[in-house]
Amino acid sequence: METEGSTPKGISAVAVLWTFGKCLGALLPVYLAGYYRVSSSLLVFGMMVYTGWKHAREAKETRLRSAMQLLNSEEEYTSMRVSKSKRGLPAWVSFPDVEKVEWLNKVLQQVWPFVGQYLEKLLVETIAPSIRASSAHLQTLSFTKVDMGDKAMKVVGIKAHTENDRGQVLLDLYISYVGNVEIDVEVKRYFCKAGVKGIQLHGMMRVILEPLIGDVPIVGAVTMFFHPKLDINWTGLTNLLDIPGLNVMSDSMIMDAIASFLVLPNRLVVPLVSGLHLAQLRSPLPRGVVRIHLLEAQNLAAKDNYVKGVIAGLSDPYAILRVGPQTFTSKHFDNTDSPKWEEIYEVIVHEVPGQELEVEVYDKDPDQDDFLGRYIYIFMSLVYVESLYDWLSSQWFTLKETPSGRVHFRLEWLALLPVTDRLEQVLKRNESVTSKTADPPSSAILVVYLDKAEALPVSQILLPVCMKKGNKEPNPVVQLSVQDITRESKTCYTTINPEWEEAFTFFIQDPRKQDIDIQVKDADRVQTLGNLTIPLSRLLSSSNLSLDQWFQLDNSGSASRIYINAVLRILWLDEERIPSDVSSNLESGMSKQLPQQTSPHPSFATEGLLRIHILAGQNLVPKDNLMGGMVKGKSDPYVKINIGGVEFMSNVIKENLNPVWNEMYEVVLRPLSGQEVQVELYDKDMGKDDFLGRYAVPSAALLFVHLERAHSLPVSHLFFSHTMQYETSANPQWNEYFYFLVHDPTHQMLVLSSGWDQPMGSLVIPVKELLAEPQLVLDQWFHLDGAVFESQILLRAELKVTNTSAHTHVLHSKMVDMISAGPLPCAAFGCGSGQVKLSLSYASQKRQLTVIVHACRGLLSQSKDGVDSYVSLMLLPDKSKATKRKTAVKKRDLDPEYNEKFEYDLSMDEMRFKRLSVSVKNNSASFRSRDIIGQVQIELAQVDLISGVTEW
Repeated sequence: METEGSTPKGISAVAVLWTFGKCLGALLPVYLAGYYRVSSSLLVFGMMVYTGWKHAREAKETRLRSAMQLLNSEEEYTSMRVSKSKRGLPAWVSFPDVEKVEWLNKVLQQVWPFVGQYLEKLLVETIAPSIRASSAHLQTLSFTKVDMGDKAMKVVGIKAHTENDRGQVLLDLYISYVGNVEIDVEVKRYFCKAGVKGIQLHGMMRVILEPLIGDVPIVGAVTMFFHPKLDINWTGLTNLLDIPGLNVMSDSMIMDAIASFLVLPNRLVVPLVSGLHLAQLRSPLPRGVVRIHLLEAQNLAAKDNYVKGVIAGLSDPYAILRVGPQTFTSKHFDNTDSPKWEEIYEVIVHEVPGQELEVEVYDKDPDQDDFLGRYIYIFMSLVYVESLYDWLSSQWFTLKETPSGRVHFRLEWLALLPVTDRLEQVLKRNESVTSKTADPPSSAILVVYLDKAEALPVSQILLPVCMKKGNKEPNPVVQLSVQDITRESKTCYTTINPEWEEAFTFFIQDPRKQDIDIQVKDADRVQTLGNLTIPLSRLLSSSNLSLDQWFQLDNSGSASRIYINAVLRILWLDEERIPSDVSSNLESGMSKQLPQQTSPHPSFATEGLLRIHILAGQNLVPKDNLMGGMVKGKSDPYVKINIGGVEFMSNVIKENLNPVWNEMYEVVLRPLSGQEVQVELYDKDMGKDDFLGRYAVPSAALLFVHLERAHSLPVSHLFFSHTMQYETSANPQWNEYFYFLVHDPTHQMLVLSSGWDQPMGSLVIPVKELLAEPQLVLDQWFHLDGAVFESQILLRAELKVTNTSAHTHVLHSKMVDMISAGPLPCAAFGCGSGQVKLSLSYASQKRQLTVIVHACRGLLSQSKDGVDSYVSLMLLPDKSKATKRKTAVKKRDLDPEYNEKFEYDLSMDEMRFKRLSVSVKNNSASFRSRDIIGQVQIELAQVDLISGVTEW
C-alpha cells in the first residue's frame, strides 16, 4: 500500500511560466532602454539602486534571524544557569526554619559600646568586691583596664519553637562572638598582673520569655542559658596561678568553671516586673530524668604495649558520661577490648531540645590515659512524644575519632509524677533492676529551692585586746544533705538576712525512710548558725508533694527562720505502653544496624572553585586609525574568558593601550583533563572587533553536601529543599548532593530544614566544625532538632579549599577580606575607585610591624586637573592618634608614587587583634565633596607577616 508521502512530485506548469515571466521582466527594461536610445549610465544607476535595495533587505533579514536565534539561545542559557544556581542558593533561602536576622546584628553593633560600659561597671563595682571578699589573698585585686572592643556579638540565625506551651515563648539564638576584648587585672599584694586579650564564644543560646502576663511589658522575665564553645586568650595566667589559694587550679579548670556558669542547670534571669519568684525561674522543675544503662563496648582500640612495643596488648577501658555539668565515671576493666560495665546512671534533663549526652572511652594508664573514642547523643523533644518507644532505646553506637570501637547503652525516659499512687510499684520494680553500681535506681527526685533566711545569730570572735569575745555579722552558707550526698550554697557576706535564691536537686531511693538535713553555718564552716531536719515522709502526705513555707531553725536565735520550697516528684517509667515487638528489639539489642556513613557517587565533591582576577593590560597593539590611516590611534580593549564552557566578558576601556580592569569572576569546575582558561583580548569596533591576542592558562572553596537518607521521621510528605519528594515515608532515601560557595568558613553555617507545610526537624552545622575534622569531612548520622527522639539524617559534608597551609585550611583569607571589603570590585558591580600597593612585614626580634606604601593607581577624580592624594594609615580598634600615619601629598596625579615606610611597635599577641585601615584621601576636597577616595581594612592575623607580603 502506497502512502501519500511516497508519491513523487511532478513539474508544475505554473512554476515554469512564473520563471519565464521573471526572466522576461528582467530583460524588458534592457530592451526598452536600447529601443528608445536611453543612456547606458542611467541603466547602470538603476542597477546600482536595485542591488543596494536587495543587499539592505538581505542584511535586514539576516539581522532578524540572528536576533531570533540569540533570543532562543539566551532563553536556553538562562534556564541552564538558573538550574545551576539553585544549588548555590544561601541556606537562609533554602531552609526557612532558622531565620537570618541581619537587623538584629545592626542593632547589636549600635548598642555594643553601651554593653561594654555596663560590663565594665559590673566587673568593677560588683564582681571585684565579691572576689576580694572571697579570699584574704585577693584583697588587693582590682581591674585596671576593661575594654570590650568594637566587635559586637553576632546572631547568625534564630529559631522560634512553636510546639511548646502557650505560657512561654522559646527562642534559639545561634551566637558567634570573636571579640577583641582587653581586660587587665592586678593583685598588688603579690605584684601580679594578668588579663584577657580576646574571647571567642560560639554556640546556641536558649531564650525563654516567661511568664506571659496581661499587662505591659507582656513578658514577666527573660531567662537565658548557653551551650557554648568558649576560648579565652589569657595573658599572664601563669603569674596569677602562683598566688596562694589559686595554685591548685589550672587553665582547664578555670575554663570549665566559667563554662559551667553558662550551661544548664545554671540560667541567667532578667526580671522585667516585680513580685516574681526568681528562684523558680532560675531553676524550674526538670522536664524529666534519663536513666542511662551503660552496658558494654566492643572492638576498642588497643593502646597498651609491652617490652617497648614488641608485644601488642589490649586496653584497660573505662567510660566517662557527661550531660551538661553532670559527669559520671565507670569502673575500668583490665586488658580487654570488650568490657561489660552493666552500670546505671541517672541524669536530670532541664530543657529539650538543648541537652546532649557525651560518652568518652579511655584506656587507664599510670600516667596519662589514652583516648579510645567519643559519641554524642542529643536529647530531643522528650516531652512531646506519643509513643514511649521514642524515648526508650537500646542499641550500639559507633565511636568517633577512633579507628574502631562501639559502645552499647540503653536510655529510659522517666516522667515526673506529682502523686504517690505508683510509688509502691516503682519501688518494687527498682528492686528487680540489677546493676554493678553501688547505688540502686532512684524512685523519686527532690528539688529544694533555698530562698532566704531572717534574723540569724551574729558570730562570736576573739578580739586581740585581752582576748575578749566580740560580735560580728556572719557570712552565712547553707549545707543541704540527703543520706551521704551534700550540696552547698553560695556565701552571702556580712549579713544576718541572707538571700541565696538557689535550687538543689537530689535523687531519692525511698522517700518513706529518708529525710533532708539543712545546716546554716558561718563561712569558716566552724560555727553553726542553725539547723533543720525535714522527713521526706512529710512531703508524701502534703498537697502536690511540696512544702513552700518558713521553717524555724533549731539551735539558733528565737526569731531565726529560713524560707524553703521543697518539691518531691516520683519517677515513672510507663512500661505498659511499650509494644511487644519493641520489647523484643530491646532485648536483642536492635541487631539491625543502620549504615553509619553515606555512600556517595565517586564523582561527589570533585568540583573546584576557580577565581579569576582581571587586573590590567600593558603595551597593547593600537588598532584604531584616524583620517584613513594617516593618524595612528589607540584601541578600545576588552577581555573574553572561556573556561569549562562558561564565558565572561569584561568592561570596555576606551582609547587605552594600558587598561586597568580590576574585575573578578568565579566559576565552579569539574576536574576534567585538558581543561584550561582561554583569555582573549579584542578591540571594540563598530563592525567586527579586532583581535589583540590570546593566552591559555591551565586550571582551583566549596562545601559539598551528600544527602543520603533519614530515619524515623514523622510520617508525612517528606522532602528537603532541592530534593525529590517522597510520599508517606518515615525513612526516605534521597542520594542527592549539592554544593554551596563558602566565603567565610568561620562564620557561615549549613542549615537544613524539612518540609514547607509543617516543621519536621532541622539541623545546623557550623562550617568551621569541618576545619577541625580530618580531611575536612563530616560523615555521620545527625539528630534533627525539633523532631522526635529517633529522627536522624545521614549526610556527608565535605569542604574543598584552595589553600591548605599549616596555619589555615580555608581560602586565602587576606584576599577574601580585601575582596569583601571592596578594593577589588566584582564585574557585576562596576568599576571601583583604584588600588593601593602595600608591603607588610614583621620583625620578630625588634617586635616591629613595617608598612611600606608604594603607590596608587586608577584613582578617580571629579575634576580635569587630577587629584591631590595622600595615604592615611591607622591601627584598629585603637582609634587613637598614636597609631595614625600619613604620606606626603602627591598633586594632580591619578597614579601617584609614595614609597614611604612606617613602623609600629607591636607584640605578636597584639597583632592577632589588630586591623590595618588604609585610606586614600583627597587633600584638595572642599567641604561639599567627600575627602575619602577609597579605603581597605586588612586583618593582620590573616597575613603572613613573617615572610612579608607585597600586593596591590
